[in-house]
Parts: sequence; structure tokens; C-alpha cells
Amino acid sequence: MLKTRIITALILAPIAIGGIFFLPPLGFALFTGAIITVGAWEWANMSGIGNPAGRVGYALATAVILYGLLNVPFVAVLWLALLWWCVCFLLVRSYPAGSDKWGSLPARAVMGLFVLVPAWVGLNHLRTGGFQFGDSTNNLLLILYVFCVVWVADIGAYFAGRAFGKAKLAPRVSPGKSWAGVWGGLVAVGVFALVVSFLASAGLAQTMLLIVASLATGLVSVLGDLLESMLKRHRGIKDSSQLLPGHGGIMDRIDSLTAAIPVFALIITQLGWLTTGHW
Repeated sequence: MLKTRIITALILAPIAIGGIFFLPPLGFALFTGAIITVGAWEWANMSGIGNPAGRVGYALATAVILYGLLNVPFVAVLWLALLWWCVCFLLVRSYPAGSDKWGSLPARAVMGLFVLVPAWVGLNHLRTGGFQFGDSTNNLLLILYVFCVVWVADIGAYFAGRAFGKAKLAPRVSPGKSWAGVWGGLVAVGVFALVVSFLASAGLAQTMLLIVASLATGLVSVLGDLLESMLKRHRGIKDSSQLLPGHGGIMDRIDSLTAAIPVFALIITQLGWLTTGHW
């Protein structure tokens, strides 16, 4: 299993790095749109669509929606995403109670759109918007930063959870997660934001705002993970797919990012650090 995971990672890493950091904005939009479309194909299964043609149809419909959003104000979609993740908090917190309200196939299919579409919008907003923080004006570094926030949160949660994880976070959704893991991940994210602020020669006000924005992003990334776990548990499956040998599916790799990206993009836009750019 470990060998398979390593081989898959070695193949995918150059593709992901090239697609995210070396493509022009339109190419970036197409590349990330393709990833989201594959994620939609997996979400169709989590929503209860077992028919292969139905899963492909759902994925294509998602791609059409992404295309239709090319000229829609990004910030409006990001505000909708923030509202959606507030709703998700209530859904995850109450599970399995309330699942009769969202457990139908159509409801879960719509949930997928609320998860996947704003993630694509937020990522492309980060790519095309004008960014200014400290001495940095590189939007690609900004995308790398939000990825790192999620990764740092995961690493901090893993070690803190192993050392102190007695009180479970959401045992009916994901028994392995603990409150100690959440706090450990947030501490790691706060330290990471502080280090980045220092390296970017940011002032005190910018530093404090970045720490708050990063903590909020790290916190909501946990919710993204929990929501997918809830959907898989409701569906009775372990992985979103077997598309990535040793890693499960695309959604298993980007579940935290789907929540973190639109929320982070909205926060820094509202702070005035990011303005709307062009394709």
C-alpha cells in the first residue's frame, strides 16, 4: 500500500505543480475546472447516483456551470460559499439527526455543487486578482499559501491528536478526529502565518489580520473534511473513488481545500488585499 501511494504521488505531483503554477490564467481555469469535474463525478456517487451515465452527466453539468460562471462576479459566489459552510456546520454537528432532510439523492447532488463550484471560483479569484501583502505581489505564492495552511493544519492536527486526542470532535461522523487535533492544527497554522508575515516584512496590523484569516481558513478546512466524511458514511463507502491508487479519490485529497479556498479568498478580498483581475 505504501509503495502504491508513493508511486501515485510521484506521478501526480509534477502534473499538479505544472498545472497550478506554470499555466496562464485561462489554462489554469481549464486545468482546475477539469479537477473539479472529476471531483463532481465522484460526488455523484456520494450523492447516490450509481449509474455510470448518471455520474458522467452530473460531472458534465458541473462543468457547464463552471463555464457559465466565467463572467459572474466572483465575490457574490464566495459570500454564498461562506453561508453554505455555516449551514454545513449545523449539518455535521447534528448528524445523524437531520439526515432525513438532506439525505435524498437530489439534495446531496445540490450539496456537491455548493462544495465544488465555489472552490473553483475562489481558486481562480486568487489566481487572477491583484494581491498585495507586505512586500509580496505574487498570486501564485498566495495559492501556495492557502494550500500550505491546509497542509499545516493537517500535520498539526495529526501530531496533537496522537499525543492528546482523547476528546472526540465528531465521533458519529469521523471517529478518528479529536478536539486536541483541532487545537494543535490551529496552533501550527498561527505559527505558520506569523513566520510568513515576518518573511514578507508585513506590519503589525497586517500580521495580526493574516493570522486571524489563516486561523479561520484552517478551522473551516476541518469542516470540509467532516462534510465529506459525513456524506461517505451516509452512503456507506470508505473512499470517494479508487481513481488514485493508494489515495482513494480526488475528493479524498481536496475535501479540506474545497472549504478553505473560497473562505480564504473572501476574507482577504474583504481586507482589501485582493482585487478582481482578468482572465
